[in-house]
Amino acid sequence: MNSNELRKHFLDFFESKGHRIVPSSSLLPTDPSVLFTTAGMQQFSPYLAGEKDVVNDFGNRHLASCQKCFRTDDIEEVGDDTHHTFFEMLGNWSIGQDESGYFKEGAIDYALEFLESIGLDKSRMHITVFGGNNVIPKDEEAIDLWKKRGINSIKECGFKDNFWGPVAETGPCGPCSEIHYDRGESFGCGRSDCGPNCDYCKRYVEIWNLVFMQYFKNKAGEYELLSQTNIDTGIGFERLLSILQGKNSAYETDLFSDVISKIGKGDKVACRIIADHIRGIVFLVDAGVIPSNTGQGYILRRLIRRTIRYGKMIELQGDFWVPLIKLTIEKYKDVYKEIERKKIYEIVKKEAEKFSLTLDRGLKIINSIKGDISGKEAFDIYQSYGFPLEMIKEELSKKNIKLNEDEFYDELKKHQELSRAGAEKKFGGGSNPYLHTATHLLHSALRKVLGESVRQMGSDINDERLRFDFSFERKLTPEEIKAVEDLVNLKIKEGLVLKKEVMPLSEALSSGALSFFKERYPEEVSVWTIYDKDSGEIFSKEICGGEHIDNVSKLESFKIIKEESSSRGVRRIKAICQGKYTI
Repeated sequence: MNSNELRKHFLDFFESKGHRIVPSSSLLPTDPSVLFTTAGMQQFSPYLAGEKDVVNDFGNRHLASCQKCFRTDDIEEVGDDTHHTFFEMLGNWSIGQDESGYFKEGAIDYALEFLESIGLDKSRMHITVFGGNNVIPKDEEAIDLWKKRGINSIKECGFKDNFWGPVAETGPCGPCSEIHYDRGESFGCGRSDCGPNCDYCKRYVEIWNLVFMQYFKNKAGEYELLSQTNIDTGIGFERLLSILQGKNSAYETDLFSDVISKIGKGDKVACRIIADHIRGIVFLVDAGVIPSNTGQGYILRRLIRRTIRYGKMIELQGDFWVPLIKLTIEKYKDVYKEIERKKIYEIVKKEAEKFSLTLDRGLKIINSIKGDISGKEAFDIYQSYGFPLEMIKEELSKKNIKLNEDEFYDELKKHQELSRAGAEKKFGGGSNPYLHTATHLLHSALRKVLGESVRQMGSDINDERLRFDFSFERKLTPEEIKAVEDLVNLKIKEGLVLKKEVMPLSEALSSGALSFFKERYPEEVSVWTIYDKDSGEIFSKEICGGEHIDNVSKLESFKIIKEESSSRGVRRIKAICQGKYTI
């Protein structure tokens, strides 16, 4: 079974069981506290929490999807058997219950039926369940259901492994059952205690997580029974595919085989990194991300540069990435028909050319070095030319030149501390609280008119006007400028109010406050919320250290006086407020 067949079979299976097939949501989530969509359940979060009516919006409380996901935590680990940046997640949901709903029994039955339908042997399935603690009892119901279905290998695990959620401090949560598949003794460590979650081998692979949302964690930290129970499940698509195709890794499946074959040479890990990053680049650019030095754009820039870097390391020539992008798009064209090939080529070409010049300049500097090099000298090359430490070390080793790495990391730490101190001043906000408040309104209006991929790239305020830089690939149309201006003026007319809350950075991010300079904020930050006092509806919520006014009506009116390019992929707006307080 190839990748397209597996994906289709999963969706067809759940459609035949009365589920509504929901298209993948964007890789760019509406939740500003996270960079990317990382799980299939994200687009359903308000429904799982009971905040929205799933039947009203989807016509069904039973849903299934194949979701595009992207994770950045383990970019440095990409290239081993298990880590990827972009990946897909298969999932099915039953949200709330009526006479047609299902909970643990239905979820378990569907999981077993589907896995057996694709040829997996039930006797090789091993289950981990929540074993209980002093607050929440053991999941006896799930244990009993698995046993009745002929599964005898059941391992009770703790809260960390087999209890899911909540995502924030409060919210829906519950025990989960994980299905692990035994790949056989040849994958094992030979230890007598080897089993699911073994620390010594990869014999047992987790393929499906069934979350039974039956509790709600309240503000007091207590777990109450949920009035609305939910099923939330997830399968790592690449992981399941590798098992079906009898491969050690997803990199050996048809998802990557054409690209890796085209690369044709070099270190196995380098080939895998290039193949993974090319796929990630395709989907990030297609989602609307452009290379930059912050947020989502920084991740894209990092992937492109790592791809070029590893390509040079294994001596790939010219625009080696062009045929690799083409092969990747071909692989997914029948599944994600909206992929824009031309746009991807253009953006990657610009970034690759710029970085290649940087690498060439850095190489010339390194090749001119005659003796051992200090950590400070290496850091200067790293900082001035964006030349990665790994490549500095590799080039120096060719000449038998030693590098003082401890000094390098000392310099890096000093630089980070200086940057952090400067950022606390730079992003503390302008001295004009009226215009500073207006930048928050403008930022939110731009995101609502142009899309959630818009990100603040910088701002400047003086006594006469505000200047706001934001990520966007093209010139705004007159209609878009008017829509942004009108929306800001509408909120001024509505008299939205502001409130300030001081909290730890981690708490601010989990609350949904916008932040585009995460690595440069102090540990405790100010969060400013602009909202409707009567309805409580939030228009803007950002981490900011500047001064603000208490009511946006004091701005009286807002006018965009210029929209222009600031740099590649960044637009600039200059605007004024024409009230008696702001002139």
